[in-house]
Amino acid sequence: MMRRWPVVGVLIAAAFALSCVGDAGAQATKQPIRIGFGMALTGGLAANGQGALLAMQIWRDDVNKAGGLLGRPVEFTYYDDQTNGSTVPGIYTKLLDVDKVDLVVSGYGTNLIAPAMPIVMERKLLFMGLFGLGNNEKHKYSRYFQIAPNGPNPAGSFSEGFFELAARQNPKPKTTALVGDDAEFPQHALVGAREHAKRLGIQVVYDKTYPPSTVDYTPIVRAIKATNPDIVFVASYPPGSTGMILAAQEVGLEPKMFGGGMVGLHFTSLLTKLGPKLNGIVDYGFWVPEPTMKSPGVEAFLQKYQPAAVKAGVDPLGFYLPPWAYAMMQVLGQAIEATKGLDQQKLAEYIHAKEFDTVVGKVKFGPDGEWLKHRTVAMQFQNIKGNDVEQFRQPGKQVVLWPDEFKSGNLIYPYSAARK
Repeated sequence: MMRRWPVVGVLIAAAFALSCVGDAGAQATKQPIRIGFGMALTGGLAANGQGALLAMQIWRDDVNKAGGLLGRPVEFTYYDDQTNGSTVPGIYTKLLDVDKVDLVVSGYGTNLIAPAMPIVMERKLLFMGLFGLGNNEKHKYSRYFQIAPNGPNPAGSFSEGFFELAARQNPKPKTTALVGDDAEFPQHALVGAREHAKRLGIQVVYDKTYPPSTVDYTPIVRAIKATNPDIVFVASYPPGSTGMILAAQEVGLEPKMFGGGMVGLHFTSLLTKLGPKLNGIVDYGFWVPEPTMKSPGVEAFLQKYQPAAVKAGVDPLGFYLPPWAYAMMQVLGQAIEATKGLDQQKLAEYIHAKEFDTVVGKVKFGPDGEWLKHRTVAMQFQNIKGNDVEQFRQPGKQVVLWPDEFKSGNLIYPYSAARK
């Protein structure tokens, strides 16, 4: 009998060891999935970067309440990129080498995506981009996917509606001025504007950029006014958008159409700051609260986002960027669940192959990671009175003019008529 105890002891010890291994394995599978990124929490794009971060946090919390991804909780590691592209390489290197995140996604905007691209490409990582314009045109990187409805011709999407509307007027405008920031996004948008002007037989009489550090836009607007263009297309980031509008009104620049690719005008902070000064400006749009663009997904998201935004002190409307930030994470989450892992190549192959249901509708990517179908609209600010934020929750202030499938009103033409 005594001889059998060692055997029994060994068996018990072995069983205990196996149970420990099993417990360790179970704990390992519950280790968080860590997603890293930089985000514009200060600087020129902070007003929307803060809203995008909140939207992503809402997605994370929704996923974790439902049991996580692959049974594992999701955690974020993020840093403020200060709306400064020079900070981005250091942020993503730290995320990968020090923080050891499992996946990375981009911050907000073309200029902040561009400096991250070499890092993710070198390491063969999947990379979801948030509102980038043409970031993959040169690279053709097969693991890049971009959330914004720019379609297969991203450079042209921001200006197509503007120039198509101009060409429909009688008489058709003959000349245009093109102007924008000397930065990644505006440069791409201006390429598209040149193409559309040439295609539609509209002569370019002014075509220049200004440094992003510009403070006084009056000399620029005076130079444009001297060329007497029929229409003026502006490709700008928020400081330039605000500066160009204020300078145009100071100088008395009144072309028949004005606007086009002015980032920031949909930010709540600028909507309320500029108020009636926005009337008549034609700009691009991704989603605005017009009846023709309502969808259950966006409405449900905004019901979560808006109360949280008020508490957090960020963009209280959330119409411009937050739904798309949430949708970006939905695509990534659905791919992780479907492929049952974090293999970067398998995730990329799945995202290329499938169509995704998101809060902004169905999303299908083309070969270069852009949306397969273009869905950018052209809209005009109309009938804005005062600076009250509540008016922007209602239709009729950001009227969709193009394409016809989303049209909710008519262009007030010329620009001066809309400003009365």
